[in-house]
Amino acid sequence: MKKLVFSIAFLSLVFTGCSSSDDDVVTPPVLGTGEITGDVTASKTYIKGTYTLSGTVRIKSGITVTFEAGSVITADVTNGTDALLVEKGGMLNIAGTAAEPVVFTEKSKTAGSWGGIIMFGEAPIVSGKTADGTPITTATSEDGTNIVYGGTNATHSSGSLKYARVEYAGKKILDGNSEMNGFSFYAVGSGTVLENLVSYKGADDGFEFYGGTVSAKNLISYGNTDDSFDWQDGWQGQANTNWYAYQTGAGNFGMEIEAKSVNNAFGPKVSNITLRRAAGTATEAGNPLEIDAFQFKKEGNGEYSNIVISGYTNTAISGTTTINAVAVRIQEAATNTNQVNGGKIKMLNVKIADSTPLTGAGVSTITVAFPVGNFTTSTTATGAALTPGAWAIVDGVNLLSNL
Repeated sequence: MKKLVFSIAFLSLVFTGCSSSDDDVVTPPVLGTGEITGDVTASKTYIKGTYTLSGTVRIKSGITVTFEAGSVITADVTNGTDALLVEKGGMLNIAGTAAEPVVFTEKSKTAGSWGGIIMFGEAPIVSGKTADGTPITTATSEDGTNIVYGGTNATHSSGSLKYARVEYAGKKILDGNSEMNGFSFYAVGSGTVLENLVSYKGADDGFEFYGGTVSAKNLISYGNTDDSFDWQDGWQGQANTNWYAYQTGAGNFGMEIEAKSVNNAFGPKVSNITLRRAAGTATEAGNPLEIDAFQFKKEGNGEYSNIVISGYTNTAISGTTTINAVAVRIQEAATNTNQVNGGKIKMLNVKIADSTPLTGAGVSTITVAFPVGNFTTSTTATGAALTPGAWAIVDGVNLLSNL
């Protein structure tokens, strides 16, 4: 019997990958560069990149300017007075992130080299009162531009500032009266978004509010030589939280609070506050008494809660008088009578981390005594809570390390 033999051939398949010459070419994103100068009269978005700021740049009414995350904008003290100014009706949008903030700095890294970010809105202010007691609702800016501010639109928006850092600002203008801060907000409305902002080593205030209704969240004022936070003109932001100040080298008040001597009941509210003053911190030249954590004057008021204070134990010599710092100073009789005794200043859950006295008076003729429940202390207050990231790191220094 014959055998039947079947021969089966197997097909062999070989798969080969692409050679290195066939790899896709990855093109890095285009980065923006260029000079920003003069009046901005057409809306523009600055893509991530490095830019120079030359002169006082004004964003005009009806114009929107946007900076993308990761951008660095550098001023130069040698070319005059640099500042980024948003006129009333203009819009500034800064779209930074915790990992990629938008940084406004200065070439020499010297405090007081430029004017920072200045924003004008259309919200109400109270700038004083006439002889017959009528409130004055407009004022002229103190930044050297002499812009009249004060409006009627409480909910007006001047844009959105998120994860932005201003370094080495606080320029003093040569007329002897005008000055700029890290951030200056003139009559800015509550529709404006202010979140995760840093004012670093400026020669004036870190943040100053000139009336208006805007609120601010997650602020860092670090190493500014005047006040960390300052306001006047009846500022009335109601949703402020997570404010942190670290005063080092030189600095005056942690917070300077006033309302142009207008007795009012619409003061701001700020929760979760940490104010720290490093050992050896001096006062700014010419202001030897400004060494307190909070100072209320000219009818300033408001509600402040969950507060941690430390380091305000320095003394200042004025002639032969030694002045001790206090947590809260009430500067004059009208503020004491109308705001403290009237129940319009509330300090709730205050933790003093050292021997700083609680309260003090600016003049010996007044006695500060808060109504029951309006000044409460705590051993468990936590103060500001801020998210770490590149937005809070400057030249390798973590600004939150002392928080």
